[in-house]
Amino acid sequence: MAELSTLARPYAKAAFGFALANQNLDAWAKMLNTLAAIVSNDKVDAILSSPALTSEQQVTAITAICGDELTEECKNFVSLLAENKRLTLLKEVTEQFVSLKAQHEKFCDVEVTSAYDVDSEVEENLAKALSNKLNCSVNIQTTVDKDLIGGVVIRAGDLVIDSSVRGRLAKLTEAMSL
Repeated sequence: MAELSTLARPYAKAAFGFALANQNLDAWAKMLNTLAAIVSNDKVDAILSSPALTSEQQVTAITAICGDELTEECKNFVSLLAENKRLTLLKEVTEQFVSLKAQHEKFCDVEVTSAYDVDSEVEENLAKALSNKLNCSVNIQTTVDKDLIGGVVIRAGDLVIDSSVRGRLAKLTEAMSL
């Protein structure tokens, strides 16, 4: 899906730049999330895929579904996407917009997968350590995976820290097979 992200990047950056300049990041994130949910619907996808409809008709259909939730600037953004036959990229544009917003706000979602439940004190200490390492505020989501045997796997964006027993065994197996 690298192609989709490449195509979506300029639109996400443009929307982010506009929203940032107008100090309206949260509202734009909400509008883009709404649009992404709408274009993910099978019936709407059929409308977007229909060669019988013009880009103006597609925009009219999408904005009618949204009602009053879109600003005039956001409707213009949807029109631009439609003119360039890029409405199907709205989900990817939204993901990239949210990522740019998180980077700007120095905020990061971190997923911690552990073999056992993580108590609140350990979670707080981990949050502090990750905040220092990543230089941002972190929001930790913990899950339990009994297959890890022991240890944890931490995912923060592209960063993965695998200190699980299963991960260490896999590395050892790989090293021994070489």
